[in-house]
Amino acid sequence: MTSAISFEIRATDGGARFASLVTRHGELTTPAFMPVGTRGAVKAMAPDELRSLGYRLILANAYHLALRPGAAVVQEMGGLAEFMGFDGAVLTDSGGFQAMSLAQINSIGADGIRFRSHLDGSALMLTPEAAVEIQQKLGADIIMALDECTSYPADYERAQSSLELTAQWAERSLAAHKREGQALFGIVQGSIYPDLRRRSATQITSLGFDGFAAGGLSVGEPKQAMREIAALSATMLPADKPRYLMGVGTPQDLLAAIAMGYDLFDCVLPTRNARNGSAFTSEGRISIKRAAYMRDRQPLDPRCDCRPCRQFSRAYLRHLYLSGEILAARALTEHNLSFYARLMREAQAAIASRTYRAFSSYWLNLLDEPNKPAGIVENKDVV
Repeated sequence: MTSAISFEIRATDGGARFASLVTRHGELTTPAFMPVGTRGAVKAMAPDELRSLGYRLILANAYHLALRPGAAVVQEMGGLAEFMGFDGAVLTDSGGFQAMSLAQINSIGADGIRFRSHLDGSALMLTPEAAVEIQQKLGADIIMALDECTSYPADYERAQSSLELTAQWAERSLAAHKREGQALFGIVQGSIYPDLRRRSATQITSLGFDGFAAGGLSVGEPKQAMREIAALSATMLPADKPRYLMGVGTPQDLLAAIAMGYDLFDCVLPTRNARNGSAFTSEGRISIKRAAYMRDRQPLDPRCDCRPCRQFSRAYLRHLYLSGEILAARALTEHNLSFYARLMREAQAAIASRTYRAFSSYWLNLLDEPNKPAGIVENKDVV
């Protein structure tokens, strides 16, 4: 089957790549961050607002949409992008992450993942073939092969069995993939063990996927381990196809991952933090709940020109948040996603001008925060 996407590298600077990715819903440039719309909606944001911020690709989740409203319903409504009213492309995760995050309500075997729905207790058998069929019905532009994502810590034997199962499921996913106009990505696993990562990458990249992802990171492992394994994985992925680092999303980690050669990223961090009163700014993260902002007339970020920064003071946003007003979540979410979109645009420009190292150093100095573990609670939906 001819690839449903085209990928062209326009410029490189060290390992960093500035590229064009074309789907049937149009072109986007990378490196690119994907806002997470797990259930077909990015929390607190309308689709046209995402578009106005520059987002051309968002992420949704096959497991959740299969349960509600059902893949057949979305198919009848013209596919996920049309159902959402989003004028852009959609990538769907297969549901493999839920094998870990919802371990208490599922069992994993050679055939697939047997879920007991977290909504109503009904049964859902997610095989590689079923995961592909669901995503085909959802009509996503890019779909993911079913994988098994291990939690941290995972002992060597557990990580080894997981990657072998992921490889078997990858072959079955490819065999089941029949829809034209829809790209299929394979996922590398192996926890934090370098030899297992190499084995998984060799297995997965030998197959005919349209792109490749590094999964199973940012699930609680130490930050340094996450970055070392992400860097190793990047060197094992083909240079002529998109590279996707799944679930990693602090600005500092994105800057590091871009230098490794990754093109696509997703994380709930900017939207979740916004709902918890936290904003990403050029001065680092701030918590709008602090009493210090009670009479602060400044915008969230003096260097930002997003709509909330043009309209609202820190004092007003603090008042909205403490009052439980929905506008607080909307304003902080819009700002955070604007911040991420700007960071990606500027990273692309820096790669094109071969100044990425200086650009990254500049931003890392601005954002300097103490190192902390890559936490599953911050970086992924609990379901």
